[in-house]
Parts: sequence; structure tokens; C-alpha cells
Amino acid sequence: MISKAVRSKVMARTAVIGLSLGVTALASLAGYSINGNVDTTRHVRETGMQSDQWGALTLNVSIEYEMLGDYLRASTDVGRQPLLSAMGSATGNIAWLAKNGDETDQEQAADVADSYAAYTQTLHELVDADALGEREAVDSLALQASLAASTLRKSGIAQVARKRLDMDQYLLAVDERNNKTLVAAGAIVAVDVVLLVLCASLMIGHQRRIERQAQESKYRAGHDGLTGLANRSLLAEHVDRTLAQAARGGDPVGLLLLDLNKFKEVNDTLGHHAGDLLLIEVANRLADAVRESDTVARLGGDEFAVLLPRVGSTDACLELARRVLDAVQGPAELDGVRVDISGSIGGAVYPLQSANSAELLQHADIAMYTAKRNRSGTAMYDAEADSHSSEQLGVIGELHRAIAGDELVLHYQPKVATGTGELVGVEALVRWQHPVRGLLPPGEFIPQAEDDEIIVALTDAILEMALVQHRTWRDAGVELPVAVNIAAGGLYDNAFPDRVAAALARHEVPGAMLTLEITETSIITDPAEVQTILDRLRDLGVKLSIDDFGTGYSSMAYLQTMPLTELKIDRRFIGSVHESPSDEAIVRAILELARALGLKVVAEGVESADALALLETMGCPFAQGYHMSRPLPAGDVLTWAAGRVGVPVNS
Repeated sequence: MISKAVRSKVMARTAVIGLSLGVTALASLAGYSINGNVDTTRHVRETGMQSDQWGALTLNVSIEYEMLGDYLRASTDVGRQPLLSAMGSATGNIAWLAKNGDETDQEQAADVADSYAAYTQTLHELVDADALGEREAVDSLALQASLAASTLRKSGIAQVARKRLDMDQYLLAVDERNNKTLVAAGAIVAVDVVLLVLCASLMIGHQRRIERQAQESKYRAGHDGLTGLANRSLLAEHVDRTLAQAARGGDPVGLLLLDLNKFKEVNDTLGHHAGDLLLIEVANRLADAVRESDTVARLGGDEFAVLLPRVGSTDACLELARRVLDAVQGPAELDGVRVDISGSIGGAVYPLQSANSAELLQHADIAMYTAKRNRSGTAMYDAEADSHSSEQLGVIGELHRAIAGDELVLHYQPKVATGTGELVGVEALVRWQHPVRGLLPPGEFIPQAEDDEIIVALTDAILEMALVQHRTWRDAGVELPVAVNIAAGGLYDNAFPDRVAAALARHEVPGAMLTLEITETSIITDPAEVQTILDRLRDLGVKLSIDDFGTGYSSMAYLQTMPLTELKIDRRFIGSVHESPSDEAIVRAILELARALGLKVVAEGVESADALALLETMGCPFAQGYHMSRPLPAGDVLTWAAGRVGVPVNS
């Protein structure tokens, strides 16, 4: 293909250059021919004028000679006057030829001038002799003049003949030159025609390639390169056009959004090639499952959309969503590896649920997340259950104000040693002192913040507040380590370790006094990138803890390679550990795993003395929960800890 394109370009350039040279040659030949014609015209004109002068000279000499005869026969002065008037009439012709004739003309004119001067002199002498009545002298001079006139006429006639011969030879040469020019012009024209045809064919071919490339570019601009489905841009065009048709009296229009389950795990485990094969398989199943009038699109990643014109009703759209999901779900072979395809579909209907294209897409997206969250497979948009209502969306805007206006407060839950009950640290838990709604727990705003970039500012604010409080306790003589929960976004922010280092330095807090608690899922999403961030935090002396351990899908390899300090066993295993043999077995297994890896263990959610006692006998060193203390305002922590053994106090 590339070689063909190169040859085409070389041929096109060669043809254009050749045609340009041919046109230049033809133009040069035309200029040469025009110049030749100008020269020929000038030469013919000059030769004709020279020939005319020789003819006129001959004629004037002949007239003078005839006038001489009339003179000799005349008996009166009137009869003799014409000769007197005609004498010297050829002098002007001779002078012209001497000045304007060619080299031969000038030589001949010089000779004729001498002969004509002698002839004219003879005529003057004859007139004088006649006036004196000398008849013999007159007759002698008349004979001499006759001979001179004859010689002059013969010279003139000879020169006229010479001029005619020169003209014939010159015109013959011109004809030969013109014939050669005509042949050359014909050859050049023939070559130019061939090159012109070649250029035209190449230009037509190039134009067709451009049109084909334009069509391909237009297709690529509107279609996904991997699956061949419509992309987000083309889907938006189809949605706008379909809604416009529906607004003019058509049936309702449905939109389905599909998100695959565990697609990232397929990519991470089997590689991106397998992920691509999975997307292609899903695209094919979608295309086979819908009607011809429907539009299937890939919006990006593992998210697909189906536009359903004339869907009829919300119930009909939900039924179509179920059919589409049934067609997509099921086992698939990816390079010999069997995987199960599953997903979640959300739908919305215009104009029953959405007023325009933007709302239709937004509502279908909300419904899809509802289906994913409820594990229902499919869901239609429900305005009453829409967690993205204007009131809830306003939380993000208010949270910006809360951070800037110091409306956030921290409560601290004590962490104690199971054997002695001594206070070994606290976990900072954020609350929002809302000016209207009162004190809000984190569940009222943290989930919304995690879906928005504000989680970065919120995390930084919590960290700042916790370090300020640690320094306050320290200045009061109490060294109390503090733990702060870090959202997953912080583990993918390269600037986060630098901000932690700056905060520690700003408040002169040793890194060992700070524990950052992270979740299993935030590690497993991209372990390589997380490893780098965690290593930088470890280098600051900061301790790292896995929160809610046991609820995720951590790999043993991650626990071995990550620079972790402790595990916090999730409360679901701790609450009934003294009553459930299975929970007790899980906790014992986690404790054994932690001891093998050199990790400390904290049991969360301890709510009874029996659970605490069992944890102590099992060898769990630390615990926190309502049995020991609920989260406390900062001012109550030291009061609660008063009298307890082991509260570290500066000396």
C-alpha cells in the first residue's frame, strides 16, 4: 500500500513536471515561430522595397531615354521640355538603394550611380550641342546616351531578377523552417496531450482517494475504532434527531446505558487484548439483540448505549432492557479462556421521564448506577429515588462553603490495647456542623464528595485539622498518635505525599505520629501506581493501615509488597465473633496472617465485653468500638483518657 502510494506520488510529480516542460517548450516554440514570422515579414517587405526601387530606377531610365527620342524629333521648345524635366529622375532611387539596400544593393548602386551620372552628363552635353546647332555632336551624343541607357536598364532588370531570386530562396528556407517547427509542435502537443491525460487520470484518482479518505474520516469521527459501533458524538446526533422527530408527534424514545461488571479485572488478569476481545463480543451481542431502527453506541471504556426510537412506554423500555441484558450476559471464550459476561443497564424515556437529550442521558446514567448499586441488573429512572436530585447535588456546593467556612469538625474514636485498656491512639472522624441541618455524620456527604474532585480538598482539610489537634495535645504533654482515613483518589494523586510532608513540617509532627487508613479496593484498582505513592508516604515515616480488611479482594502478594503497618479487621466479623464460630475462624486466620507478615491488627466495631475478652485471648493486640468509647469531640478525649494507664505523656 505504501509502495503504491509512493509510486503514485512519483508518477504524479513526473507527469506534472513533464507537462510543465512540454507547455514551456510549446510556448517557446510559439514564440520562436512568431519571431520568425516577424523576421520574414520584415525581410519580405525590405526586399520588396529594394526590388521596387530597382524597378523604379529602370523605369525612370527608360522614360528618360524615350524623352530623348521625343527631344530629337521635336521642332519646338515645348516638345523638348519633357527631356529637360526627366533628366536625373533616377537619382533618388540610387540614393535610397545606397542607404537602405543590402550590401549587394549598395555595391550595385555605387556602380549604377557612376554610370547614371555619366549618362546624365551625356544628356546635358547633347542639349548644349543642340542649342549650338552642332548636329554631328548631337547624333554622336545621342548614340552614346542610347548605349548608356541600355546598360542602365539591363542593370536594373538584373537587380530586380536578383531580388526575386533571393526572395524565392529565402521563402523556401522559411518554408523548411516552418515545416520543422510544425513537426516539433506536433510532437510536443502529442506528448503534452499524453501527459495531460495522465495528469487528469492521476488528479481524478487523487480526488477519489480524497473523497474516500473524507468518507473514512467521517466514519471514524462517528464510530468507535475497536467495535465499529457509533461513538458518543454520533449517538448525540442520533438522539437529537430522534427526539426532534418524537417532539413532532412521534412515539416516546428510550435510552439504555450498559456498564459491564468486573471489566477491569479482565484487563488486569488477562491483559488488554482480552479486554478488547470482550468489548467486541459485547458489541456483537448488542448489535444482534436490537432492532434495525435502534442505534448501538460505545461511549468509552466498558460503557455502551442503545437508542430506542418508538419505545412506546416506560414498561416497554424496561422489558427491552431486560432482553438486551439477557442477550449480553453469559459465558464467552477469550483466547481460550472462559469468562462470564455480566453488566447493569439503566434506562430513561423521553418525554415521559426526561425533557431533553441531556436529561435523557443523565437519567439513564443515574438509573444504570441504581441497577449496579442494587444488583438488580436493570432499572428505569425514578425521579423520587434520584439521589442526584437538585437538593443532593447542592451538597457539593455547600461542602465547598463548609471547608472554607470551618464548618467541619473532627471527632476522635479511641484505639486501645485489648489487654490493659490503655489508650494507644485515636481515629479522626469528620462531622459537618451544618448551619441549618445541624451536625451531619459522614454518610450524609462523604459519598457525594468521593464522586467529585472536592474529595481532595476535603481530605486535605481533615488531615490539617487532625495534625493541628495532635500538636495541641502534644503541647499539653500528651503524645497521641492520630489516624486519618484517605479516599481512594489520594492514592492516585502524585502530589498527595508532598502535601502530607508539607503538613507534617508545618505543624512539626513526626511522621510516626500519623497513620493513614486506606481501603483494600483502592489498592487493588491499580497496585503499581499505589505502590509508588505508598512508598513515598512510608519514606516520610507515616504508618499505613488497611481499613475494613476482609471485605475486599486483596491479594496476598499485595500484602507482601505494600509498605503496610497494620490491618483493621472489619466490624462485620467482630460484632458477633464471640457467638459465631465462622467469624471467630476468620478473625483467627487474619491474626495468623498478620503475625506472619509482621503487621499489627486492630479490631473494629467491638461492642461487648465478651467480644473484647475473646479478642484478647486470640492475641488481637488493639481494638476500637462503642464498648470502649464512641467518637468524642477533641476536648473530651483527654478527659475520657484520664486515669487510664499508658497515655503517653511528654517528660
